[in-house]
Amino acid sequence: MDRQDLEERIAHLERALGDMSDVVARQDTALDRLERRVEMLMRREAERSRDDGGSAVLADKPPPHW
Repeated sequence: MDRQDLEERIAHLERALGDMSDVVARQDTALDRLERRVEMLMRREAERSRDDGGSAVLADKPPPHW
């Protein structure tokens, strides 16, 4: 391999690394947003369960198939 081939390979690898970095950054943002939504939904369901007179929070109850 000559110098030009190596420089081309490095350029392609740097571009691929940059593209992957962008994907990871977008996924991190999406994951943070989804975690906040799940937390909000869990709080909302716990409040609704309490308001309905339930003694245990939904997350503390075992699933019905247990």
